[in-house]
This record gives sequence, C-alpha cells and structure tokens, in this order.
Amino acid sequence: MSSPTTAHSVDPEAAGPRRTGGRDDVVGPRGTGRTVGRAEAGGAAAGSAAKGAAEARGQAAETRLFDGDTGRFELPLRQALVRLLRGPYLDGTADARLWQLVLDRRAEIAAYVSELFLRLEIDAERKIALLTPVEVDAPHTTAIAPRKPLKREETLLALRLRLMLDRHAGTGTDPVISRAGARDILEEHRQPGAVDDKRLEELTDASLARLLALKLILPTELPDEYRVSGALALALPFATVDGIPAYITAIERGDAALDLEPDLETAPAGHEEA
Repeated sequence: MSSPTTAHSVDPEAAGPRRTGGRDDVVGPRGTGRTVGRAEAGGAAAGSAAKGAAEARGQAAETRLFDGDTGRFELPLRQALVRLLRGPYLDGTADARLWQLVLDRRAEIAAYVSELFLRLEIDAERKIALLTPVEVDAPHTTAIAPRKPLKREETLLALRLRLMLDRHAGTGTDPVISRAGARDILEEHRQPGAVDDKRLEELTDASLARLLALKLILPTELPDEYRVSGALALALPFATVDGIPAYITAIERGDAALDLEPDLETAPAGHEEA
C-alpha cells in the first residue's frame, strides 16, 4: 500500500528569485501577490540615492552664507570660532548654549585652529575656553594675536588675584576685588623709595584697566568693584599656586618678568587640551 503523500508549502521568500519571462523576479512582500523585477528594485535604489544627494545639497545650502562660500561649518559654529579667535577667551558661564556648542564640536574646532598654529584649551571646571599658540621651529608660524607683556604692577596685581582665586575654589562664590583693595596690594609692593601717592593712584587705575581689557577681572553692579575671572587660572604659568609668593618676591627684586597676555594664549601645566 502506497504511503500517503504529504503536501509541503514552500515559503516564497525562502525559495529565492523565480525566473519569469527570461528575467529574475524578486518575490514581493508576503501577502502582496506581486513580484518586483530587478529593474524596479534598481529604480528604488536610484531614488534613494537621489534623495540622499538632495539632502546633501540642502545641507550645503544651509552652510553657504555668502557668494563663493566654500566653508563647511554652519553659522553658529563659525560665530564660536570668531569669538575664540578674537579672544582673549570664551566664558561658558555667560553663554551656556555657546559653551555646549564648543564642547560638542571641540574636535572640529581643534582641527581648524591647528591649521593656524593654535591649540584649543578648555578648563571644564571653570568653563573657560581659549586658543593658545604652539611653538614651531619654522618661519611664519607665530601667533596671530600680538604679544604684549604686562607691566610690573599689572603682573603683581594679577598674581595676588590668582592667589585669591585659589582660596575661593570650591566655595561656590566669585572672588571680588575693589579698587581700594587693588591699591592696598600695589602699596604693599611699592618699589623701594617710592612715596608718590598720586603715582600710586595712577598705577592702580592703569593696572585695573589692563586686567579689565584682558577680561581677567570683570565689572560688577557696584562701582569700583570687580569679579576675578576664572580665566586667570589659565593665564598664569603655574601648575600650582605654591610658587607664586616666591615669584612675587623675584618680581619685587627685578629678577623675574611675567608675560601674562600671551599666556592667555599659552596655558600652564595642568590644563586640558582638546
């Protein structure tokens, strides 16, 4: 007696392509009852490629800001680069959105400024970002920004404010200095034999004005009172503040000089590089 024949259903998707009319057909989605030929599948792929190309053109149009623009960065990132290049630094506490953009795109920013012999420095704790020149033993590689060293009194005041900044670390408060406080600091470090009070007043105003211009101190709502900027920590070439008192003594003797303005572009040990 012959065995009963069992009918096996064949999954059309597992069966692979069927040849129909001399061409390969690909079985369509289950239940559609249709097949998709190679030409039709190729057309879908071409349509997808065309859509991708159109999107790329749209993105290029978004970054094209003027006639002949061949840049690839969008407007906000270009604005961030301009602010960094203009200096002296970018304060993340003043613009949270800009700060986040710099953090998100730091690799691209770092790559771009490297072409100009500059390095992106970021102090994540104090939310400070700035550009520092690198030293390359070749002509035409100097920093774009001119270097102007601070004068004796400006340097002494900056060093004392750096110590103040360190004492306030972790307190959640911003150190402040008044004009009277700055005058007292400079009076402590008067050169031997200097007794001209009018000259002391002039040096106090000039020193405060210079540090304000560098944004190492920032104005407050109160007249003649200033907030010490966290950028001062990057501006001084000290890995720790332990060496500052000895350095102040050396300046008083005339044995040392501190070039603080370029150090807004050349950060000390312990900083974070992008």
